[in-house]
Amino acid sequence: MKIFVNRKIKMLFCSIFLCIFAFAVISALLLEFLGKGAGLPVMICALCMSAAILILCYRYFLEQHKIMEDAISRITEYLSGNREITIECNDEGELYRLFHEVNSLVSIMNAHAENEKNAKKFLKRTISDISHQLKTPLAALNIYNGLIQEEAKEFPGILELGRLSEQELDRIETLVQNLLKITKLDAGTIVLEKSLESVSGLAESVKERFAFRAGQEGKEIILSGDKETALLCDRSWITEAVGNLVKNALDHTKEGNFIRIEWRAFASVVQIAVKDNGSGIHQEDLPHIFKRFYRSRFSKDTPGIGLGLSLTKAIAEAHNGTVEVESTKGGGTSFTMNFLIPTKL
Repeated sequence: MKIFVNRKIKMLFCSIFLCIFAFAVISALLLEFLGKGAGLPVMICALCMSAAILILCYRYFLEQHKIMEDAISRITEYLSGNREITIECNDEGELYRLFHEVNSLVSIMNAHAENEKNAKKFLKRTISDISHQLKTPLAALNIYNGLIQEEAKEFPGILELGRLSEQELDRIETLVQNLLKITKLDAGTIVLEKSLESVSGLAESVKERFAFRAGQEGKEIILSGDKETALLCDRSWITEAVGNLVKNALDHTKEGNFIRIEWRAFASVVQIAVKDNGSGIHQEDLPHIFKRFYRSRFSKDTPGIGLGLSLTKAIAEAHNGTVEVESTKGGGTSFTMNFLIPTKL
Protein backbone atom coordinates (compact mmCIF):
# COMPACT_ATOMS: atom_id res chain seq x y z
CA MET A 1 0.00 0.00 0.00
CA LYS A 2 1.22 3.49 -0.90
CA ILE A 3 0.54 4.77 2.60
CA PHE A 4 3.33 2.58 3.99
CA VAL A 5 5.92 4.14 1.70
CA ASN A 6 6.35 6.81 4.35
CA ARG A 7 8.86 5.55 6.89
CA LYS A 8 7.22 7.38 9.82
CA ILE A 9 3.76 5.97 9.09
CA LYS A 10 5.28 2.49 8.80
CA MET A 11 7.00 2.92 12.19
CA LEU A 12 3.76 4.16 13.78
CA PHE A 13 1.76 1.15 12.61
CA CYS A 14 4.54 -1.24 13.65
CA SER A 15 4.65 0.33 17.13
CA ILE A 16 0.86 0.06 17.50
CA PHE A 17 1.00 -3.57 16.34
CA LEU A 18 3.73 -4.34 18.90
CA CYS A 19 1.62 -2.74 21.66
CA ILE A 20 -1.41 -4.85 20.70
CA PHE A 21 0.74 -8.00 20.39
CA ALA A 22 2.36 -7.38 23.79
CA PHE A 23 -1.07 -6.82 25.33
CA ALA A 24 -2.39 -10.06 23.81
CA VAL A 25 0.60 -12.08 25.09
CA ILE A 26 0.50 -10.59 28.58
CA SER A 27 -3.29 -11.04 28.79
CA ALA A 28 -2.94 -14.69 27.75
CA LEU A 29 -0.26 -15.31 30.40
CA LEU A 30 -2.32 -13.60 33.10
CA LEU A 31 -5.36 -15.66 32.23
CA GLU A 32 -3.21 -18.81 32.23
CA PHE A 33 -1.71 -18.22 35.68
CA LEU A 34 -4.38 -16.21 37.51
CA GLY A 35 -7.55 -17.62 35.98
CA LYS A 36 -10.64 -15.80 37.24
CA GLY A 37 -8.53 -13.30 39.19
CA ALA A 38 -6.93 -11.96 36.01
CA GLY A 39 -9.70 -9.43 35.25
CA LEU A 40 -8.15 -6.45 37.02
CA PRO A 41 -4.57 -7.04 35.75
CA VAL A 42 -5.89 -7.47 32.19
CA MET A 43 -7.81 -4.20 32.48
CA ILE A 44 -4.67 -2.44 33.73
CA CYS A 45 -2.73 -3.87 30.79
CA ALA A 46 -5.45 -2.65 28.40
CA LEU A 47 -5.23 0.85 29.88
CA CYS A 48 -1.44 0.80 29.57
CA MET A 49 -1.70 -0.34 25.94
CA SER A 50 -4.23 2.40 25.16
CA ALA A 51 -2.04 5.03 26.81
CA ALA A 52 1.00 3.82 24.83
CA ILE A 53 -0.95 3.96 21.55
CA LEU A 54 -2.24 7.47 22.34
CA ILE A 55 1.28 8.65 23.14
CA LEU A 56 2.60 7.20 19.88
CA CYS A 57 -0.20 8.86 17.86
CA TYR A 58 0.24 12.16 19.68
CA ARG A 59 3.99 12.23 18.97
CA TYR A 60 3.40 11.34 15.30
CA PHE A 61 0.71 13.97 14.71
CA LEU A 62 2.69 16.58 16.67
CA GLU A 63 5.63 16.00 14.33
CA GLN A 64 3.31 16.20 11.28
CA HIS A 65 1.86 19.44 12.64
CA LYS A 66 5.34 20.94 12.93
CA ILE A 67 6.15 19.88 9.37
CA MET A 68 2.94 21.48 8.06
CA GLU A 69 3.51 24.67 10.07
CA ASP A 70 7.03 24.93 8.63
CA ALA A 71 5.66 24.41 5.09
CA ILE A 72 2.95 27.06 5.64
CA SER A 73 5.49 29.57 6.98
CA ARG A 74 7.72 28.98 3.96
CA ILE A 75 4.81 29.44 1.54
CA THR A 76 3.81 32.63 3.37
CA GLU A 77 7.38 33.90 3.10
CA TYR A 78 7.34 33.14 -0.62
CA LEU A 79 4.09 35.08 -1.04
CA SER A 80 5.73 37.97 0.82
CA GLY A 81 8.36 38.23 -1.89
CA ASN A 82 11.19 35.82 -1.00
CA ARG A 83 11.60 33.85 -4.26
CA GLU A 84 14.40 31.63 -2.90
CA ILE A 85 12.17 29.69 -0.51
CA THR A 86 11.72 25.91 -0.90
CA ILE A 87 10.06 23.26 1.29
CA GLU A 88 12.20 20.40 2.58
CA CYS A 89 11.06 17.11 1.06
CA ASN A 90 13.81 14.64 1.96
CA ASP A 91 11.50 11.74 2.80
CA GLU A 92 8.98 9.53 1.02
CA GLY A 93 5.19 9.51 1.09
CA GLU A 94 2.24 11.47 -0.25
CA LEU A 95 2.93 14.55 1.88
CA TYR A 96 6.48 14.83 0.64
CA ARG A 97 5.31 14.26 -2.93
CA LEU A 98 3.02 17.26 -2.40
CA PHE A 99 5.95 19.33 -1.09
CA HIS A 100 8.02 18.29 -4.12
CA GLU A 101 5.23 19.42 -6.48
CA VAL A 102 4.95 22.73 -4.62
CA ASN A 103 8.72 23.25 -5.06
CA SER A 104 8.39 22.45 -8.76
CA LEU A 105 5.51 24.93 -9.05
CA VAL A 106 7.63 27.59 -7.31
CA SER A 107 10.46 26.98 -9.77
CA ILE A 108 8.09 27.30 -12.73
CA MET A 109 6.53 30.50 -11.32
CA ASN A 110 9.99 31.99 -10.71
CA ALA A 111 10.98 31.17 -14.28
CA HIS A 112 7.77 32.73 -15.63
CA ALA A 113 8.27 35.82 -13.45
CA GLU A 114 11.83 36.22 -14.75
CA ASN A 115 10.67 35.79 -18.35
CA GLU A 116 7.88 38.30 -17.82
CA LYS A 117 10.32 40.76 -16.27
CA ASN A 118 12.63 40.44 -19.27
CA ALA A 119 9.68 40.72 -21.66
CA LYS A 120 8.53 43.92 -19.95
CA LYS A 121 12.01 45.41 -20.24
CA PHE A 122 12.08 44.55 -23.93
CA LEU A 123 8.58 45.93 -24.45
CA LYS A 124 9.49 49.13 -22.63
CA ARG A 125 12.46 49.68 -24.94
CA THR A 126 10.37 48.80 -27.99
CA ILE A 127 7.59 51.20 -26.97
CA SER A 128 10.13 53.97 -26.48
CA ASP A 129 11.59 53.32 -29.95
CA ILE A 130 8.15 53.17 -31.61
CA SER A 131 7.08 56.35 -29.84
CA HIS A 132 10.11 58.19 -31.15
CA GLN A 133 9.71 56.78 -34.68
CA LEU A 134 6.02 57.79 -34.84
CA LYS A 135 6.24 61.20 -33.24
CA THR A 136 8.94 62.47 -35.60
CA PRO A 137 7.05 61.95 -38.91
CA LEU A 138 3.79 63.16 -37.36
CA ALA A 139 5.44 66.39 -36.23
CA ALA A 140 6.92 66.82 -39.70
CA LEU A 141 3.54 66.23 -41.37
CA ASN A 142 1.92 68.83 -39.13
CA ILE A 143 4.60 71.35 -40.10
CA TYR A 144 4.20 70.57 -43.81
CA ASN A 145 0.43 70.87 -43.53
CA GLY A 146 0.76 74.25 -41.83
CA LEU A 147 3.08 75.49 -44.56
CA ILE A 148 0.68 74.32 -47.27
CA GLN A 149 -2.22 76.17 -45.61
CA GLU A 150 -0.07 79.29 -45.27
CA GLU A 151 0.81 79.23 -48.98
CA ALA A 152 -2.75 78.48 -50.09
CA LYS A 153 -4.61 81.37 -48.42
CA GLU A 154 -6.00 82.47 -51.76
CA PHE A 155 -7.25 78.98 -52.66
CA PRO A 156 -10.30 78.07 -50.51
CA GLY A 157 -10.43 74.52 -51.84
CA ILE A 158 -6.84 73.78 -50.84
CA LEU A 159 -7.40 75.47 -47.47
CA GLU A 160 -10.37 73.18 -46.80
CA LEU A 161 -8.30 70.14 -47.75
CA GLY A 162 -5.55 71.37 -45.43
CA ARG A 163 -8.05 71.73 -42.58
CA LEU A 164 -9.39 68.20 -43.17
CA SER A 165 -5.83 66.90 -43.35
CA GLU A 166 -5.07 68.58 -40.03
CA GLN A 167 -8.07 66.87 -38.42
CA GLU A 168 -6.94 63.46 -39.67
CA LEU A 169 -3.40 64.08 -38.45
CA ASP A 170 -4.79 64.97 -35.04
CA ARG A 171 -6.79 61.73 -35.03
CA ILE A 172 -3.68 59.71 -35.92
CA GLU A 173 -1.68 61.44 -33.20
CA THR A 174 -4.43 60.75 -30.64
CA LEU A 175 -4.56 57.11 -31.73
CA VAL A 176 -0.78 56.74 -31.42
CA GLN A 177 -0.68 58.39 -28.00
CA ASN A 178 -3.55 56.29 -26.63
CA LEU A 179 -2.06 53.08 -28.02
CA LEU A 180 1.26 53.87 -26.37
CA LYS A 181 -0.41 54.70 -23.06
CA ILE A 182 -2.48 51.51 -23.03
CA THR A 183 0.52 49.41 -24.00
CA LYS A 184 2.60 50.93 -21.20
CA LEU A 185 -0.17 50.23 -18.68
CA ASP A 186 -0.51 46.64 -19.93
CA ALA A 187 3.23 46.10 -19.76
CA GLY A 188 3.42 47.45 -16.22
CA THR A 189 6.24 49.80 -17.22
CA ILE A 190 4.55 52.84 -15.69
CA VAL A 191 5.21 53.67 -12.05
CA LEU A 192 2.30 55.68 -10.68
CA GLU A 193 3.53 58.69 -8.73
CA LYS A 194 0.72 58.95 -6.21
CA SER A 195 0.09 61.94 -3.99
CA LEU A 196 -2.93 63.35 -2.18
CA GLU A 197 -4.69 65.49 -4.79
CA SER A 198 -7.71 67.77 -4.60
CA VAL A 199 -10.49 66.26 -6.71
CA SER A 200 -11.87 69.76 -7.22
CA GLY A 201 -8.52 70.84 -8.69
CA LEU A 202 -8.46 67.82 -11.00
CA ALA A 203 -11.95 68.59 -12.24
CA GLU A 204 -11.08 72.28 -12.78
CA SER A 205 -8.08 71.34 -14.93
CA VAL A 206 -10.23 69.00 -17.04
CA LYS A 207 -12.86 71.71 -17.47
CA GLU A 208 -10.21 74.22 -18.60
CA ARG A 209 -8.89 71.70 -21.12
CA PHE A 210 -12.27 71.32 -22.82
CA ALA A 211 -13.73 74.79 -22.16
CA PHE A 212 -12.94 76.12 -25.63
CA ARG A 213 -14.49 73.16 -27.45
CA ALA A 214 -17.55 73.19 -25.20
CA GLY A 215 -18.04 76.91 -25.85
CA GLN A 216 -17.75 76.44 -29.61
CA GLU A 217 -20.32 73.64 -29.57
CA GLY A 218 -22.75 75.48 -27.25
CA LYS A 219 -22.40 73.00 -24.38
CA GLU A 220 -21.81 73.56 -20.68
CA ILE A 221 -19.40 71.77 -18.37
CA ILE A 222 -20.62 71.85 -14.76
CA LEU A 223 -18.59 70.92 -11.66
CA SER A 224 -20.27 69.63 -8.52
CA GLY A 225 -18.64 68.36 -5.32
CA ASP A 226 -17.00 69.15 -2.00
CA LYS A 227 -13.82 71.20 -2.48
CA GLU A 228 -12.25 69.42 0.49
CA THR A 229 -12.41 65.98 -1.11
CA ALA A 230 -8.97 64.52 -1.77
CA LEU A 231 -7.80 61.39 -3.59
CA LEU A 232 -4.49 59.51 -3.39
CA CYS A 233 -3.61 59.16 -7.08
CA ASP A 234 -1.30 60.00 -9.94
CA ARG A 235 -2.63 63.39 -10.98
CA SER A 236 -1.69 63.22 -14.67
CA TRP A 237 -3.21 59.77 -15.20
CA ILE A 238 -6.45 60.47 -13.33
CA THR A 239 -6.79 63.74 -15.27
CA GLU A 240 -6.36 61.69 -18.45
CA ALA A 241 -9.07 59.25 -17.35
CA VAL A 242 -11.61 61.96 -16.46
CA GLY A 243 -10.69 63.88 -19.61
CA ASN A 244 -11.46 60.84 -21.77
CA LEU A 245 -14.91 60.59 -20.18
CA VAL A 246 -15.57 64.29 -20.77
CA LYS A 247 -14.40 64.01 -24.39
CA ASN A 248 -16.70 61.02 -24.87
CA ALA A 249 -19.58 63.05 -23.43
CA LEU A 250 -18.84 65.98 -25.77
CA ASP A 251 -18.82 63.56 -28.72
CA HIS A 252 -22.30 62.31 -27.85
CA THR A 253 -24.10 65.51 -26.90
CA LYS A 254 -25.69 68.30 -28.93
CA GLU A 255 -25.82 72.06 -28.65
CA GLY A 256 -27.55 73.08 -25.42
CA ASN A 257 -26.65 69.86 -23.57
CA PHE A 258 -24.50 69.76 -20.45
CA ILE A 259 -21.65 67.62 -19.08
CA ARG A 260 -21.48 67.39 -15.31
CA ILE A 261 -18.36 66.29 -13.38
CA GLU A 262 -19.40 65.19 -9.88
CA TRP A 263 -17.37 63.79 -7.01
CA ARG A 264 -18.31 62.43 -3.60
CA ALA A 265 -16.41 60.91 -0.69
CA PHE A 266 -17.82 58.06 1.38
CA ALA A 267 -16.36 56.19 4.34
CA SER A 268 -14.15 53.98 2.20
CA VAL A 269 -14.62 55.16 -1.40
CA VAL A 270 -14.12 58.31 -3.48
CA GLN A 271 -16.41 58.51 -6.51
CA ILE A 272 -15.82 60.64 -9.60
CA ALA A 273 -18.70 60.69 -12.08
CA VAL A 274 -19.10 62.25 -15.52
CA LYS A 275 -22.74 62.65 -16.55
CA ASP A 276 -24.46 64.11 -19.58
CA ASN A 277 -27.97 64.50 -20.99
CA GLY A 278 -26.97 63.50 -24.50
CA SER A 279 -27.99 60.72 -26.86
CA GLY A 280 -27.25 57.87 -24.48
CA ILE A 281 -25.99 54.37 -25.28
CA HIS A 282 -27.95 51.50 -26.78
CA GLN A 283 -28.43 48.59 -24.39
CA GLU A 284 -26.75 46.18 -26.79
CA ASP A 285 -23.58 48.31 -26.70
CA LEU A 286 -23.24 48.62 -22.91
CA PRO A 287 -21.41 45.28 -22.37
CA HIS A 288 -18.83 46.19 -25.04
CA ILE A 289 -18.05 49.89 -24.64
CA PHE A 290 -14.80 49.30 -22.70
CA LYS A 291 -13.42 46.98 -25.39
CA ARG A 292 -10.60 48.40 -27.47
CA PHE A 293 -11.57 49.75 -30.89
CA TYR A 294 -15.23 48.91 -30.29
CA ARG A 295 -17.46 51.11 -32.38
CA SER A 296 -21.24 50.92 -32.15
CA ARG A 297 -23.19 50.52 -35.36
CA PHE A 298 -25.34 53.40 -34.08
CA SER A 299 -22.46 55.89 -33.83
CA LYS A 300 -20.60 55.56 -37.12
CA ASP A 301 -20.86 59.32 -37.70
CA THR A 302 -19.49 60.18 -34.25
CA PRO A 303 -15.76 60.99 -34.03
CA GLY A 304 -13.56 58.61 -32.08
CA ILE A 305 -11.38 55.54 -32.43
CA GLY A 306 -12.68 53.37 -29.60
CA LEU A 307 -9.70 53.66 -27.25
CA GLY A 308 -10.64 56.42 -24.80
CA LEU A 309 -12.97 54.35 -22.60
CA SER A 310 -10.66 51.33 -22.51
CA LEU A 311 -7.80 53.63 -21.51
CA THR A 312 -9.95 55.13 -18.73
CA LYS A 313 -10.75 51.62 -17.48
CA ALA A 314 -7.05 50.66 -17.53
CA ILE A 315 -6.10 53.80 -15.57
CA ALA A 316 -8.83 53.21 -12.96
CA GLU A 317 -7.74 49.59 -12.50
CA ALA A 318 -4.10 50.67 -12.18
CA HIS A 319 -5.32 52.74 -9.19
CA ASN A 320 -7.21 49.67 -7.82
CA GLY A 321 -10.47 51.31 -8.89
CA THR A 322 -13.45 50.41 -11.04
CA VAL A 323 -15.56 52.10 -13.73
CA GLU A 324 -19.33 51.69 -14.01
CA VAL A 325 -21.72 52.98 -16.65
CA GLU A 326 -25.45 53.67 -16.65
CA SER A 327 -27.26 54.88 -19.72
CA THR A 328 -30.60 54.97 -21.49
CA LYS A 329 -31.05 55.72 -25.16
CA GLY A 330 -32.02 59.39 -25.44
CA GLY A 331 -31.74 59.86 -21.65
CA GLY A 332 -28.06 60.57 -21.16
CA THR A 333 -25.12 58.62 -19.78
CA SER A 334 -23.30 58.42 -16.45
CA PHE A 335 -19.78 57.01 -15.97
CA THR A 336 -18.68 56.51 -12.36
CA MET A 337 -15.14 55.74 -11.20
CA ASN A 338 -14.79 54.29 -7.68
CA PHE A 339 -11.49 54.46 -5.79
CA LEU A 340 -10.91 52.80 -2.43
CA ILE A 341 -9.56 55.03 0.32
CA PRO A 342 -6.43 53.37 1.82
CA THR A 343 -6.87 52.48 5.48
CA LYS A 344 -4.18 52.46 8.13
CA LEU A 345 -4.20 49.25 10.17
